[in-house]
Amino acid sequence: QVQLVESGGGLVQAGGSLRLSCAASGTIFRINAMGWYRQAPGKQRELVARIPSVGTTNYADSVKGRFTISRDNAKNTVYLQMNSLKPEDTAVYYCNADISPTERGFPKPGRGYWGQGTQVTVSS
Repeated sequence: QVQLVESGGGLVQAGGSLRLSCAASGTIFRINAMGWYRQAPGKQRELVARIPSVGTTNYADSVKGRFTISRDNAKNTVYLQMNSLKPEDTAVYYCNADISPTERGFPKPGRGYWGQGTQVTVSS
């Protein structure tokens, strides 16, 4: 059973930094794109950053130059380094990954998986 587990959220002052981690576990054949989304109260969930298995990363305009997404394929883990945090970054951050699981030795079609979310609160 494939599962995404997030960690690293918390309370930080404006201008501070946090590093989010999301580790995928289970019988995984391949992890394709991975990304981070966030949802603030009263707002729609939005893409923060995305990193494909091959290719360039992309970021929401609001976080460009401040956030960095990376991945460690050997650990099936994606990270989000958040610097120069602002109060408007306050949200629940969700990890997402397009994963092809393995069942009885055979790969299955890829689909999206979500982490449980981790709260990031930036105080002014």
